[in-house]
Amino acid sequence: MEVEPGWREPTLATLTQRHFSSEGWLYERKFDGVRAICSRAGGTPTLWSRNHHIVNDSYPEIVEALEEYGGTHFVADGEIVAFDGAQTSFAKLQRRIHLTDRTRIDATGVRVYYYLFDLLVFGHTDAGPLPLRQRKQLLHKAFDWADPLRYSRHRDTEGERYFRYACSHGWEGVIAKRADAPYRPGRTPDWLKFKCVKDQEFVVGGYTRPGGSRSGFGALLVGYYEDGKLRYAGKVGTGYTEATLRELSGVLGERRRTSSPFAEAVPERGPTWVEPELVVEVRFSDWTPDGRLRHPRFTGLRDDKRAGEVTREQ
Repeated sequence: MEVEPGWREPTLATLTQRHFSSEGWLYERKFDGVRAICSRAGGTPTLWSRNHHIVNDSYPEIVEALEEYGGTHFVADGEIVAFDGAQTSFAKLQRRIHLTDRTRIDATGVRVYYYLFDLLVFGHTDAGPLPLRQRKQLLHKAFDWADPLRYSRHRDTEGERYFRYACSHGWEGVIAKRADAPYRPGRTPDWLKFKCVKDQEFVVGGYTRPGGSRSGFGALLVGYYEDGKLRYAGKVGTGYTEATLRELSGVLGERRRTSSPFAEAVPERGPTWVEPELVVEVRFSDWTPDGRLRHPRFTGLRDDKRAGEVTREQ
């Protein structure tokens, strides 16, 4: 049966601490970027964020490349990244992630690349039910690979060795994918995250006053949802540039509220509370025994994930 290209809900990987090697799995590099579904139905290609927002204006060079190097009908899945040296950097991508004016985008000097790792529609054929290994073969043939489009290569079998390689080279980690699995939307155990670093998204529920010569705010008060309640995870006071402090201060000011959105008491003096709508990415060293973040550092504001979807990764 023929299918038309268009939006598809992406597959989401599940975090695991059980690192393994298996002939039945493929292993790919985990990127520190923005997930994007691309689609084309004969006209101009469309780029969607993972929460179904069209982001063509933010990444015009990628749209142009998809039009030039892809076919007329397709749906593919991938990650948009920027590099800081040899590492993908979400913090660097932040410098242009919210821009839509081509002149301002070019002025940032931040080059982006689109790593494609899955194919959902090929021509008018639904590739989703096919095994992943076959979808990867079709994906490799479906595009002419030239920057900023890049094919996400994988390794077979040697998951533990590849994970050690990833961590020793400063990568985010590895995604393990079941080789015979179809493409399933939503969270699945068919895709697993082996993470070299601890980071995840958190919801902002408030902030503290700035100290000294600092402008904007002192620290963000963040949490995650559990059983429908926003649980407090700690305060994040580092990782901000002056530009980020100014931007976030304005956004936070529009969301002020009089009461705390957290389910438990927050041990901070005189915080300002905000509606729990903003999602930020935070890197940290570990969790404390009482459920607080240890050495948290802000890495970016995420607009590709809804606040209600943020839970503590286990």
